[in-house]
Amino acid sequence: MSLEIEHDCPECGGSQEFYRAASTTVHLGEKTKWRCTECDYGFVLIDDVVDSSA
Repeated sequence: MSLEIEHDCPECGGSQEFYRAASTTVHLGEKTKWRCTECDYGFVLIDDVVDSSA
């Protein structure tokens, strides 16, 4: 998985660059925390299936 992704940021409005702040393996798969480079808004992805920003 890459260290940066493009994702919609509700704080900044529109698509922003996010960096991978942390990752670990849980029973559902890889849990990854992402942070916006502009405002520090964060969200969690688990194997690109569970998205806490939705």
